[in-house]
Amino acid sequence: MADSEQDERLVDRLSRQGEEALGKIAEELIANPVISGAIARALEAREKAVLAQEAAMGALNIPSAADVERVTRRLRSLSQRLEGIEDAIDRLEDRLAAASAGSTDARLAAIEASLDEIVRDLGALRESVTPTEEPVSRAQERLTVSES
Repeated sequence: MADSEQDERLVDRLSRQGEEALGKIAEELIANPVISGAIARALEAREKAVLAQEAAMGALNIPSAADVERVTRRLRSLSQRLEGIEDAIDRLEDRLAAASAGSTDARLAAIEASLDEIVRDLGALRESVTPTEEPVSRAQERLTVSES
């Protein structure tokens, strides 16, 4: 175990020293005006090459990666808007269905109330037409009453 710990320490120490050495080299290269100028010119050349490539692709009517990305973002945006519209339409349909069901229930209740009123009126009419007293017998119907 002591050997593996020593090996790990040695590897860690070598890694640290390698990182420090690379850091110093990078600092010296960046500080060198010739190297920094070369890097700047390379970056400018790269930018010009990208612009030339986009111009050539545009002339050939071939979309660039940026064009494809822009269209993709626009399609995503439109897709999200469409989903929102579909959700709004679904909610509107639900409301209309509930409203029509509610109006049907209200109409049925109004019809039932009207029928109840008609039944009460017919009952009252039947009572007013039907005599409440017992019918007069036939013998009494023929009796004549004389006036004296």
